[in-house]
Amino acid sequence: MTLDEAHDQQPRVLRLHNAIREYAWGSVRAIPELLGREPTGRPAAELWMGAHPDEPSRWADHPDRPALDELIAAEPRRWLGEANLAEFGPRLPFLMKVLAADRALSLQVHPSRAQAEAGYAAEEAAGIPRRSAERNYCDPNHKPELAYALTEFEAFCGFRPVPDTCELLGALAVPALDGYLPMLAGQDGLRATFTTLLSLAGETRERLVAEVVTGCRRLAGRGGRWADAARASVLAAEDFPGDIGAVLALLLNYVRLMPGEAIYLGAGNVHAYLRGMCIEILANSDNVLRCGLTPKHIDIPELLRVADFTSVADPRWQPVRAGEGQLVFEVPVPDFRLSVLELTAGAVRLLPAGGPHLLLSGDGPVRVRCGPQDRTLRRWESVYIAPGDRACTVSGTGPAYVASTNLPSLD
Repeated sequence: MTLDEAHDQQPRVLRLHNAIREYAWGSVRAIPELLGREPTGRPAAELWMGAHPDEPSRWADHPDRPALDELIAAEPRRWLGEANLAEFGPRLPFLMKVLAADRALSLQVHPSRAQAEAGYAAEEAAGIPRRSAERNYCDPNHKPELAYALTEFEAFCGFRPVPDTCELLGALAVPALDGYLPMLAGQDGLRATFTTLLSLAGETRERLVAEVVTGCRRLAGRGGRWADAARASVLAAEDFPGDIGAVLALLLNYVRLMPGEAIYLGAGNVHAYLRGMCIEILANSDNVLRCGLTPKHIDIPELLRVADFTSVADPRWQPVRAGEGQLVFEVPVPDFRLSVLELTAGAVRLLPAGGPHLLLSGDGPVRVRCGPQDRTLRRWESVYIAPGDRACTVSGTGPAYVASTNLPSLD
């Protein structure tokens, strides 16, 4: 069957073949075991589902396995729908991943769309190669993210309220930190303290990191309110010895998500994942500004321009219930949202007809019916669903996870 012949048959549901990305922080076993595969011995960090040009999903049942981004480029109206084209142009605006971390990811922040557009244009005009280690902006898009825990999941996320952080630093009883307490409690204290710590160099930085890690080990061993936050900084320090990120992390919320809980990481949110497996849904971008727990390039002035120093009391993001058996994680951007379908035997859920959808089955089989197409997904199998005239039905057992745009016209 040629690609043109396949187009003529107008399939709406495409079973996907998805690539696994290998990064040093990934788990060797978690994703292969989820998919029922033998581990390769290499770190399987992320399973990508979507049309990102670096690793697009492929139409698994077509003999040529065309890439999803190529299908969309050839017929954007068919695969995306009118509303998506009007809002985002001829591209799928979201990417869905299963992410498995066995080591800390870099402490990082993502720009707003306006910041990304300006930064990308400036670096293009300056002639900085797009693959350069000095490059901050790979594309002109923002990169908000939502992480939904599949296992217990640990992360740093957003700045902790200052009074609480002062209490934590007091409990650490590290003399080298005493001078930072008045700064932290002063005007714009989070920005001033973060900037000062990030700018330390040489022996001063090394000594501070060593003393703080020792204090964190001591505090973690004593137990109490701040033991988990202290243990998390020790964990980060063990992953990246001598890195200032372990100290910067003391200014951030440490969060341990239980399965089914989520965090939202909007523009400017300073964060890092530590351990565990999650479903991550994000805007289709690669823009990352790093500030710690990394050997990679750190652009301090640009990072400070982008970072949001507003404190966050609780970084957990709450879903809304959209009828029986459906939770929706709505976010303050139009690019994406995540719906969790709690399927039971005999239950049927409807997917809106408008707009593109990615559907990932969980531990149980899931049946998807869209007009004449009727497909049963094995555990942790995924499909792409194009817009159509009628809603699709989803049934089965166990959860199913649906990525879609967050455009109200497609409800």
